[in-house]
Amino acid sequence: MTQPLRELTPLEARVLGVLVEKQRTVPDTYPLSLNALTAGCNQKTARFPVMSATEAEVLTAIDGLKRLSLVMDASSSRVTRYEHNMNRVLGIPSQSAALLTILLLRGPQTAAELRLNAARLHGFADNSSVEAFLEELAARTPALVVKLPCAPGERENRWVHLMCGEVSIDEVAAARESAERSAPSGEIEALKAEQQRLGEEVAHLRALVERMAAELGIPVERPARD
Repeated sequence: MTQPLRELTPLEARVLGVLVEKQRTVPDTYPLSLNALTAGCNQKTARFPVMSATEAEVLTAIDGLKRLSLVMDASSSRVTRYEHNMNRVLGIPSQSAALLTILLLRGPQTAAELRLNAARLHGFADNSSVEAFLEELAARTPALVVKLPCAPGERENRWVHLMCGEVSIDEVAAARESAERSAPSGEIEALKAEQQRLGEEVAHLRALVERMAAELGIPVERPARD
């Protein structure tokens, strides 16, 4: 960054995260219209906290991000669409952008959680590579992320972004506990089912690759477990 950015509002952070996410996951519909961007901000899954923003509120957030050059109007479109400029403004590589995006969208997470949740944005080889990029983001001036102290009963530290300013450890813990208590059980079960489905799909694809490699006489090195 050429100069420090002001702190983002929670909705500005959500808008920025959605634009980066959708660029990678649904490139055919990117840049996003206001309607699509609002829907992405208000998703009930893969978001923490869950929001209920109006199009007018999202448009105000877009205007704020434009003044920081983080968001731009897309050219050559009858319907106004928006695209992000985060990598260039922050001066970060795509790997770091993927991790920062997931933190913007899902809140505090461990390196292992980030590796899993960022898989559609970037495939990290292992948790240590995730940690390495996080450490780089934390070492910047000003820092973009910070490692939180280990919570009672947990073995791994969580990371949190600083795009909206300094964070209170107590407030972060309270917010997560409140969300877990209020989350519909059906939604939690759906997330667990989706995680299991993705795991089975990865296992199937791995088996297919190994079989094809064996037929071609190409050795395949299995990734080491973390």
